[in-house]
Amino acid sequence: MAAGVFRFQRFRTRLLVLMLGLLGLTQAVTYLIVTRANRTTAVTAINAALARGVQQFEAISARREADLLLAARLMAADYAMRQLFLIDEFSPATARSALESYQDRIQRLQMPVIVLLSPEGALLADTRGRTTPEQRSAFEVLRQRADESDLQEATGYGFLNGTFSQLVMVPLLAPPPEVVAWVGLAFSIDEATARELKQDSALEVSFLGGGAEPRLIASTLPPALAAQLLRAGPDSAAAGRALDLDGEPYLSTFRRLPTAGGEPVWIVLQRSLAAELAPARALENIILAVTLASLAAAALAALGMARGISRPVQQLAAHTAVIARGDYATRLQLDRTDELGQLAKGFNRMSEGLAERDRVRDLLDKNVSPAVAAQLMRDGSALGGEEREVTVLFADLRGFTTLSETLPPREVVALLNRYLDRMSAAIEAQGGVIDKFIGDEIMALFGAPVAQPDSADRALAAALAMRDALAALNTEFAAEGRPPLAFGIGLNTARVIAGNIGSHRRLNYSVIGDGVNIAARLQTLTRDPAHGTDIILSAATLQAAARPWSTRPLGTVVVKGRTGTLAIHALDGPIGRTRDFTHGG
Repeated sequence: MAAGVFRFQRFRTRLLVLMLGLLGLTQAVTYLIVTRANRTTAVTAINAALARGVQQFEAISARREADLLLAARLMAADYAMRQLFLIDEFSPATARSALESYQDRIQRLQMPVIVLLSPEGALLADTRGRTTPEQRSAFEVLRQRADESDLQEATGYGFLNGTFSQLVMVPLLAPPPEVVAWVGLAFSIDEATARELKQDSALEVSFLGGGAEPRLIASTLPPALAAQLLRAGPDSAAAGRALDLDGEPYLSTFRRLPTAGGEPVWIVLQRSLAAELAPARALENIILAVTLASLAAAALAALGMARGISRPVQQLAAHTAVIARGDYATRLQLDRTDELGQLAKGFNRMSEGLAERDRVRDLLDKNVSPAVAAQLMRDGSALGGEEREVTVLFADLRGFTTLSETLPPREVVALLNRYLDRMSAAIEAQGGVIDKFIGDEIMALFGAPVAQPDSADRALAAALAMRDALAALNTEFAAEGRPPLAFGIGLNTARVIAGNIGSHRRLNYSVIGDGVNIAARLQTLTRDPAHGTDIILSAATLQAAARPWSTRPLGTVVVKGRTGTLAIHALDGPIGRTRDFTHGG
């Protein structure tokens, strides 16, 4: 009996439980997906911001390095500076005065110190008037790097009297030339630098020293959080890793800076994950409220829908069997204005559409070749094409305009249809595709849309079959007292673009390319009595043919639209047994 409680014999109860269960499950899954997506998006956004922040710091450092190098080079090239080393006795006081004067001229660089070192690394002068081991160590390392460099310049980071700085070193040259001194400049990296980078990147910025006694050089974090970051230290370095600072996760990236001697230094870029997720959390709360409201509304809607849904659903189910039998004429009568009524109308429209589809398919088979129809049904009607090698055949009826003037229009159409029917049969018997009828002219393809490795042989066989078909048709016309017909055929083999060509509203499967134009020009050459033939093919078609054919060379001609000459041949017939291409023989 307990099991029967959950069977819900009443349809209304089953529908209510089903709708509420599905809706509740969907909303729960949606909420989880949104929550996870929000976190993933936030983490991705922060990691991207951290990567940009590193790039921004590198860009700022590169600009300052360029400014420092330019200032150092200008100072090293300054005449007054060089004169210090051209006099008999070097004066440290004079040199220091010159350095301070130069420092005043470039105050925008905010340089805490400028130094002059001897070629061996001894301190000659500085703007502070005192020498510290730390200062000598940082600049001495740079001097050694510059001395070993091909450019005789070096850059890096180091500490100057406890201040972390960006450093450059360039040579001061004097005749003949030779290095008579080294010029060193420095830019302080401090709280102002951190604030500037934070303003540009919207990230928290910190600089940590990692010596025996780790220290905080500068930070935009509140002091309590900065102290926790210092305790975590560089050992927690991992791009995108969340560090808990005062219980709040901060995604962080650590980059070690190349220091010139002394303790290592890291730049730390961070962003609070909770702050990044704050807008998304508001959206999640809205989703929860909407979910509860949806469940209540769904319960009321399910109770109302259950009363009148059973019989219309059965009618719809029965009508699907009618459509499955292929009966598209019977219509579903369901007098409703709700969704079920719309669904019934949709069923009726579907029946009309299926009937129309059958009519279109029948018309398609009659208006395009079966091969083209099959491709359109299989691949759709998207614009575009592909490059492939085909043999193009153009056939033009001779004297048809004059004949049209002597016969009534109805007889002209009947005569033309008889001619086109015989020619089409000859072409399709060899696997060709009628591309289009242009009045009394036929354009046919061999090798498209279905690839045919023997397309040239098929086209030549089709041309000869057309000649025989025309002879048979003229025999009938003679018995009817009608004048005979004549035609001219041009064939050319080339690589062309084959596919659906036209607009999005009207398409035509065809081929385009210079090879098509050549085939059309060869057809017009059959009008010249000097050639003495009604079928002319290009040397490309003859070369592409796999079997021997009886042809006569007609020399070379200049085809309209081309600058070079073209070798052409007349087709007399096959050599040996006639090949039946319709069965691949």
